[in-house]
Amino acid sequence: MIDAPQEPARFEQAARAALEVAEVGGELHLAIAFVAPGEIQALNAEHRAIDKPTDVLSFPVDEDAPATGPRELGDVVVCAEYTENLVETVVHGVLHLCGYDHEMDDGEMLELQDRVMDGLR
Repeated sequence: MIDAPQEPARFEQAARAALEVAEVGGELHLAIAFVAPGEIQALNAEHRAIDKPTDVLSFPVDEDAPATGPRELGDVVVCAEYTENLVETVVHGVLHLCGYDHEMDDGEMLELQDRVMDGLR
């Protein structure tokens, strides 16, 4: 992994805003990792059968909140070299963890993403 090129608090704020707009609450945990192009390419090839780097991948863990303890929402993996806006990429990845899929919906996810970004500006 590589270090995040911006202050971690900014990414936490973005993740919290995405969770709020997606109406996902309660006690939960998620991780955001920043990786090099080779690492995200390997993950993309392994999990999506696409052998090229990408900007962000999301790996959900708990589909529903467990009966006890915090919900493990999952991991967002970001490659800074393949994105123009790291904060927006984090928002995008967190929305995927919340179950949204812009490739399958009618624009709902990207509308939520825009709403979050407007609120963060």
